[in-house]
Amino acid sequence: MSADFWAGYISGAIGILVGNPLDILKVRLQAKDAIGAQNASSYLRQFEGTSSLISGTAAPVLGYGALNALLFVSYNRSESAINNALNTQSNLWTTWVAGAIGGLATWVVSTPTELIKCRAQLSSPPASSWSIAKSVLRNEGIRGLYLGGVVTALRDSIGYGFYFWSYELSTQMMMSSKKRETSFSEDAAKVLLCGGLAGVATWASIFPLDVIKTRVQAQVLSSETRPLMDTRPNQAKRLGAVAVAKEAYREGGSRVFFRGLTICSVRAFFVNAIQWAVYEWVMYELGEGKSRVVDPDAQKMV
Repeated sequence: MSADFWAGYISGAIGILVGNPLDILKVRLQAKDAIGAQNASSYLRQFEGTSSLISGTAAPVLGYGALNALLFVSYNRSESAINNALNTQSNLWTTWVAGAIGGLATWVVSTPTELIKCRAQLSSPPASSWSIAKSVLRNEGIRGLYLGGVVTALRDSIGYGFYFWSYELSTQMMMSSKKRETSFSEDAAKVLLCGGLAGVATWASIFPLDVIKTRVQAQVLSSETRPLMDTRPNQAKRLGAVAVAKEAYREGGSRVFFRGLTICSVRAFFVNAIQWAVYEWVMYELGEGKSRVVDPDAQKMV
C-alpha cells in the first residue's frame, strides 16, 4: 500500500476517537427533537455513562479510516492527473477540484458509515454499530445502507474541495517569506493550526447539507422497532432529501440548518488539527513528506 493510504487511514481513525463525544452532540442536535431543552445539564446528560462517549465509534473507526485513506489517495492522484493534463503546477483551483473528486470517491464508504454512526449515536438504549448494520441488512439489504447517498455524495464533494483548498491556502499564508525548505518538526505548530482552520472552513461550507443528511438517515421504517431518540413515530415510507429539507424549514426556519454548528466547529478544529498533524507526520516517517518551499515571487507552494 502507498504511504498516503496508511497516513490517511491512521489519521482518520485517530480523528474519530478524539472527536466522537462532540460528534454525538452534533448529530443529536441535528436530528429532530433529539435534545429538548438545550442547556448545560441537557448536554451533560448525553454522557452519563462511559459507553455513551464511544457510541457509534466502531463503524467510523473502521469505515472512516478507510474513507480517509481513499480520500487522500484519490486527492493526490487526481491533483497529479489534473496538473499533468493542464501542464501546470499545483494551485488553489486544481487543489479544490482534486479535493472535490476525492470527496466524491469516498461516498461508497462514507454513506453506510455515516448511516450506522448516526443511528448508533441516536439509539436509546445504546445499540452497537454491528447490531444496527445487521438490522439494516436484514430488513433492506445492501440498498438500505445507502439511504441518503446522493446528499452524502454532494456534501462530501463540496466539503472536501474546501477542505484541501483551505488547508493549502492557510499553509501558503503562514509560510516564511524566505525561500527555503522546512521540515515537519519546524512546521508542526503551523500544520496543527492550518489543519484546524481547514476543518472549520469545511464544515461551515456544507453544514446545511449535513443536517439534511442526518435527518434523512435517522428516519426509521415501521418495520424497524429499535427506538431512536427521534420522537417521531416510525414511518411507512421515508422522505427524500428535498422533502426533509422542506420539513426542517417549516419546523424552525433557516436556523434549523445551522443547529449544532458551534459544537461542530469546535470539534472540527481539534479533530482536523490532529488529523493533519498525524497525516503529515506519517508521510514524513515513511519518507514521503513534503519539503515545503515558498517562492515569494510566485506566491505558491512548489
